[in-house]
Amino acid sequence: MEVKNSTDRLAVVVPQHPNKVDNRIKASEGDFKDKLHEALTRCEPLKFSGHAIDRLYQRGISLTQTQLERLHNAVDSANSKGSRDSLVLLNDMAFVVSVKNRTVVTALQTAAASESVFTNIDSTVIA
Repeated sequence: MEVKNSTDRLAVVVPQHPNKVDNRIKASEGDFKDKLHEALTRCEPLKFSGHAIDRLYQRGISLTQTQLERLHNAVDSANSKGSRDSLVLLNDMAFVVSVKNRTVVTALQTAAASESVFTNIDSTVIA
């Protein structure tokens, strides 16, 4: 097929019935985008920095599988709201989390946090 000018080239690329194609794309675009986002965030595990691991050990903090899932869900929630760094309050524990990197930066028990100041966070999630 010989293409003579830019209008002819456009006709080759654009389908004959663009409205039908566009309607199908628009109907499924939101669903696909939501499912892709959910799949990507679920595939990325929650990590603990070396500092956070040290603090968990020093402070005698241990997490059950259920608590880890709640922490993971809290990070997902903060991410969905556009947070970058969040304070997550979970039972009697507090975690500072880099939402973007999905990394727990530090951890402490809330009793010890009563006189603490948390800086460089843009959100708080109560899990």
